[in-house]
Amino acid sequence: MALLTDLINLNLSESTDKIIAEYIWIGGSGMDLRSKARTLNGPVSDPSKLPKWNYDGSSTGQAPGEDSEVILYPQAIFKDPFRRGNNILVMCDAYDPAGVSIPTNKRCAAAKIFSHPDVLAEEPWYGIEQEYTLLQKDVKWPLGWPVGGYPGPQGPYYCGVGADKAWGRDIVDAHYKACLYAGINISGINGEVMPGQWEFQVGPAVGISAADELWVARYILERITEIAGVVLTFDPKPIQGDWNGAGAHTNYSTKSMRKEGGFEVIKKAIEKLGKKHKEHIAAYGEGNERRLTGRHETADINTFKWGVADRGASVRVGRDTQKEGKGYFEDRRPASNMDPYVVTSMIAKTTILTE
Repeated sequence: MALLTDLINLNLSESTDKIIAEYIWIGGSGMDLRSKARTLNGPVSDPSKLPKWNYDGSSTGQAPGEDSEVILYPQAIFKDPFRRGNNILVMCDAYDPAGVSIPTNKRCAAAKIFSHPDVLAEEPWYGIEQEYTLLQKDVKWPLGWPVGGYPGPQGPYYCGVGADKAWGRDIVDAHYKACLYAGINISGINGEVMPGQWEFQVGPAVGISAADELWVARYILERITEIAGVVLTFDPKPIQGDWNGAGAHTNYSTKSMRKEGGFEVIKKAIEKLGKKHKEHIAAYGEGNERRLTGRHETADINTFKWGVADRGASVRVGRDTQKEGKGYFEDRRPASNMDPYVVTSMIAKTTILTE
């Protein structure tokens, strides 16, 4: 008698050329990931060769019940680390039947910015540091914390090792390897300052691919925590008090910044960001005011400042960039629940397309 795990791990290629494609999209809240699967006749590597699909938008908060059909447009393909073989994950965005992007589709507007000739010429690179918190399923309290109580104060947990410091490493490592298998340019992981909180980094990635990869990395993490019976939250301040919040620091450079004399271009770009601080903050994630307090390695939400190696700044420039006179900078303002399509395209628009 076959066990359930035997059937889950069946190698389809031994008996059929057909594959399973898991279509992924973003739901009505802007953070809830949805997915469903369909059978295709054979392997596909080009998203333009994939069929469009539809779903019930009235069940995701994206369409009224009397006109509920929303169309999925495949945009990026990744290997499926859960089904493996030739099976794929497909990142999609959403449109109405007339081909107009729905309001929660932030990818469409981002694609227009990233396809602008001036932006293409600058080849914007991104590296996104995604922080998140793991919670115990039934009590929604951080993993490893005593229920209703608190662990010892912050200090030993950042990049910590040991059963009394690092909780959830099996999930973190499974996610790391699954992302590498999928073809996501995940560049590292680490334990964070608050126990039960972790970080992974995606990048460097060019243009809109950085956002596609981050969303699929989030999806894979959601699926792994589902298997583990642990709740994943991207809340920017999951625990009030003397505990660090969770951000999505966004590292950024353009071709001009990476060339000799690039530090001057970086300073001009940061100046542009400062002039549009309020607009960026408004788009950098819900609840960010609970995180950007001027404490716990943040700048106050109402203040814009930048500095070299300053983790209390809005924008940080690394010492290597200062020393070499070229490189990149880090926008530390985005919250962990930010939409990477919005943040990456907004940074490009402000720094490249704004005079």
